[in-house]
Amino acid sequence: MDHAELVLEMAHLERMPTADRLALARRRRVQQLRLWSQKDREKRKLSPPRNNRHIFFNDNVMLLEAASRNDIDEVKRLLVKGVSPDATNEDGLTALHQCCIDDNEQMMKLLVEFGANVNAEDSEKWTPLHAAATCAHLHLIKYLIDKGANLLAVNADGNMPYDICEDESALDLIESEMARRGVTQELIDNTRATTESRMLKELQQAVKDNQTYLLESYDHQGATPLHIAAANGYLKVVEFLLDHHVATDVKDSDDWQPVHAAACWGHLEVLEVLVQNGADLNAKTKNDETPSDICEDPDLRDRILQLRNEQETKKEAQKWRIRRTQSNNTRAQSVRRTSIREKTLTSKKDAVEEARLRIEAQNFAKKFLATTARASSDFEGDSSLESYSPIAIVPNIPTGERHEPEGENVIIEEKSQVEKVEVAPAAETCYTTESDGKINIHVSVTINAGTLAELKKQRAQTRAATGSINNNADLPSDSESAFNRFAGDTEDVIVGAPLKARRKCCIIF
Repeated sequence: MDHAELVLEMAHLERMPTADRLALARRRRVQQLRLWSQKDREKRKLSPPRNNRHIFFNDNVMLLEAASRNDIDEVKRLLVKGVSPDATNEDGLTALHQCCIDDNEQMMKLLVEFGANVNAEDSEKWTPLHAAATCAHLHLIKYLIDKGANLLAVNADGNMPYDICEDESALDLIESEMARRGVTQELIDNTRATTESRMLKELQQAVKDNQTYLLESYDHQGATPLHIAAANGYLKVVEFLLDHHVATDVKDSDDWQPVHAAACWGHLEVLEVLVQNGADLNAKTKNDETPSDICEDPDLRDRILQLRNEQETKKEAQKWRIRRTQSNNTRAQSVRRTSIREKTLTSKKDAVEEARLRIEAQNFAKKFLATTARASSDFEGDSSLESYSPIAIVPNIPTGERHEPEGENVIIEEKSQVEKVEVAPAAETCYTTESDGKINIHVSVTINAGTLAELKKQRAQTRAATGSINNNADLPSDSESAFNRFAGDTEDVIVGAPLKARRKCCIIF
């Protein structure tokens, strides 16, 4: 039978009782040997061997083959010759394992007499007692126990002999012996965790020695520590490896991922942890088998299918969120582009309007300085204006858009929308007296306007005030004007002195 036929037959074999499976295995073995003999005879007819040609087999192979045929005389001859009774085949099976499967007590006693190890382990860590227990051979179980078989031996699946015993009589025999030896549940749990604890300590030591590459090393079959921990149900080891960010989609030589191993050997907790860390339940082996296809436990298979549906639903929701986010980003970018364009157009309009207002402010400053010069000529004294600061009329510029003309002393304030126009007669006035008695006067006027219409109204009021100054050159002290007055003495400045007491002074409007 080829591999595909064996895979199809697995479901049928799992439903068969243990005794029927063993009987079927024996019949298949007999058929295999018969076919081999037939092919060998045909080959001899086609090419008869020469007289000097002989075929030799290894003694270990001959011992295992004689034990499988129940040839006691041949086995005894080989044992007397010195062949080891613990010789193994490619799967690690010894002749004693084969006796427990075939229910051959006489062969078992012969092997034990020549020193066969009653606790020998095959590649899956099965001992002869595991084989006898699962086959329910009571007399072989009793004989092995009497010869010191380990009742707490743990195989690769984490099972002890009593865990895989389906026969009630065999189970009672093993449990009675465990109770007689004082085996407790705590001892059983600690024994089960021995291998896992050893593996965990080795991995922790590797991390401590900065050899983290060992966490994802491969064995001869391409399996990583995560494969091994998942197959054995070592939950603590799996969590440790995942905490150190090992890959969950790593494959062995048969494209098995750790999630396949957990599903095949029925470790639900390990499988759920792997799925939570990104393991794909749709991953396939070389034979196109998903974890649910490999799983033999119906309940676990249903749980796997449920987890797979949840995983697919979550992926679809994530894709939908990504598409929605991309759509929202595109819309937001479009809105931002429109807003920037509108802001650019608005700033250009504001710049043009500001330039026009700046020119008008300069013209107003020239007229105001001319008026001030004419007013100062009516007073006695030698004082003159050596320097001055031009007056700037500054409109209310929106926050965030500052336009600072070069070469001008302009005061720009960032304010929100002004509802009421306020005109400050003299926003800032300061003076300095030099050693030669000259007075340097600096006047800075800031007019805050809200809208353009209000600015025009304010400018009209300012022109009216300027005309009033030109028509009233005498400017009595008690007159009210649009601007504050300044009075000062060149030697001893007294602000607010009577008009007649003023000598060598000037008045700035």
